[in-house]
Amino acid sequence: MSESSQHTDRVLGMKDSVCRRDFLNSALLASGSLLMSSVTPARLLAQEGGEWEGNYTGEGDYRNSAGNTEEVFRAAHAVRDGQYDAVPSDAINTGEVYDCVIVGGGFAGLSAALFFHNRAGPGRTCLVLENHPIFGGVAKRNEFVVDGHRLYAPQASVHFQPPYPKSFLEQVYDTIGFDWNAFKQYQTWQGPSPEIPLSRSPYQMLSTMPKSYGFYLGTKFGKQPGLWLTDPWGKNLEGAPLPEKTRRELLALHHGHRARRRWEYDYPGDEISRRLDSITLEDYLMEIYGLSRETARLWFTSETAGGMGLGPDALSGFCEYSWSSIPSVDDSAQTGWQMFPGGNSGMIRLIVKTLIPDAIEGPRSMEAVWKNRVNFDALDRQDQPVRLRLRSTAVRVEHAGEPHKSDFVWITYIKGGETYRVKAKTVVMAGGGWITRRVVRDLEPGRRSAYSQFYYAPYLVANVAVRNWEFLYKLGISGARWFEGIGSFTEVRKMATFGIDSPVAGPDLPTVLTLFVDFAKPGLPTAEQGHRGRMELLSTSFRDYERKIREQMTEMFGRTGFDAKRDIAGIVLNRWGHAFVNPQPGFFFGANGKPAPRDALRNAPFGRIAFSHSDLSGAQDHRNAFQESHRAVSQLLDWVLV
Repeated sequence: MSESSQHTDRVLGMKDSVCRRDFLNSALLASGSLLMSSVTPARLLAQEGGEWEGNYTGEGDYRNSAGNTEEVFRAAHAVRDGQYDAVPSDAINTGEVYDCVIVGGGFAGLSAALFFHNRAGPGRTCLVLENHPIFGGVAKRNEFVVDGHRLYAPQASVHFQPPYPKSFLEQVYDTIGFDWNAFKQYQTWQGPSPEIPLSRSPYQMLSTMPKSYGFYLGTKFGKQPGLWLTDPWGKNLEGAPLPEKTRRELLALHHGHRARRRWEYDYPGDEISRRLDSITLEDYLMEIYGLSRETARLWFTSETAGGMGLGPDALSGFCEYSWSSIPSVDDSAQTGWQMFPGGNSGMIRLIVKTLIPDAIEGPRSMEAVWKNRVNFDALDRQDQPVRLRLRSTAVRVEHAGEPHKSDFVWITYIKGGETYRVKAKTVVMAGGGWITRRVVRDLEPGRRSAYSQFYYAPYLVANVAVRNWEFLYKLGISGARWFEGIGSFTEVRKMATFGIDSPVAGPDLPTVLTLFVDFAKPGLPTAEQGHRGRMELLSTSFRDYERKIREQMTEMFGRTGFDAKRDIAGIVLNRWGHAFVNPQPGFFFGANGKPAPRDALRNAPFGRIAFSHSDLSGAQDHRNAFQESHRAVSQLLDWVLV
């Protein structure tokens, strides 16, 4: 690293002690020379002195489990690369036999354990295998302690919506002791006048864009330095360096000057919904809003990538409606979305506390389950009906004989450098299609072919703890969107008061700004976008990402007093290699006269194995995870109850 680069890093507040050589530049990635390499990005980082997590990964229960850890990636790549194509000769038979083994400890897996425990009856046993250091899947949190305040932020899964009375969702909430009425009280304003509204989630303002929201427009629009446009819609984008056609289209889109020609469908699978599933979401948005392709990509790429991994050019038109199949009392950003201080990790903790009462200290109250620490020793005790085994990666799942005639299933997993085997009457695969298709070894060709039609994109969630956010307040905003660099939006949140140490929020107090980073490559085939994005995510060192974040924030906020060295208290990166399924045209209802690929996996179990990961729904959400797991457990109960 040159002397000038070292000086710049010191100004940005980057520690010399974590200085590493940058080894994989953008030109190499763009050339595609690594795309077909069998060497894993994590291995490249290790060989070249790159770093994965940085010196600080947060506080509390989740400090060793930020996103997909390097350990998790290495194990998954070992499966992919054929290391476990045969059962290792030194595999240890634990002698355990369970009524059900569940592979995956996220929403799908833990809710499957809940449904199995409640429906299979007393005396039935269940083991959950989770490959991370803590349960939760994408529903985990990062914790920071800044100037005496403990702060929380989501690693991925963010908010929930109030359920309909007597609905399936309300029944699940009641079962786990989830009192969503506790979210009626959020932090109140402590700060100068005028008060600026704050979000309840990391993207409430992105959806509503009130007067306290701003756009930053930089070199992409010919501005260096860039400019801030606050209250952009109230000002009708005046002063924005946009082509006049783009400006007109965006104003018509936002203000509804051009009537939206929404296609209404009567039920999933009717003629209109099948037509939607035959075109891209981009073509659909262009049709109903009258947008040019350039404007559709500018405006919607980061938005759709935040829910389905890629931009509308790669997604099915039916994605516009796929979320609407999950009903709730209020699904509006303005009043409906609610959030634990660290996202849906709070809901996960309630499920685990319900399954294993000693798992978290104290009573099963909202505050105790959120604040008290996990008792890891209690998770995998003998003689309890549900056991949760962490840092345990399933590498082989296969019937003992012909699938529809076998008496049990073998599950081979690795833990602490050793290989183990257990037996189960039934298995629920709840860990995601990208790994399930490799782990279920005797999967028949039809289902294997179906899995080949599932595509996945990565995502990076960067949580940046700052000592104050006065640099935003001086702009008159608490949320912002930008169109180049790392991430594309962030906003200041107020927290539900039951889970925090301060009932107030204001610009002079610390907070965590969450940056969501997608890897969409508009115009490329869906599978290639995901592959290139994963290479970029996994082969970029922590230090490179840290530098990009500090530079981005300095560029945008330096003129209003932001000092990266002084104001950033900590950065935690959460890398998700297969964050989202990307439902391509034909995903929901099939194409060319063939059935939808997900139908082969949902309609019936495979012998004693059922599939419950939420990507089967095409809209990954905790509500869909519950529904998929309820179905999967129902498909297997006969094997247990006979």
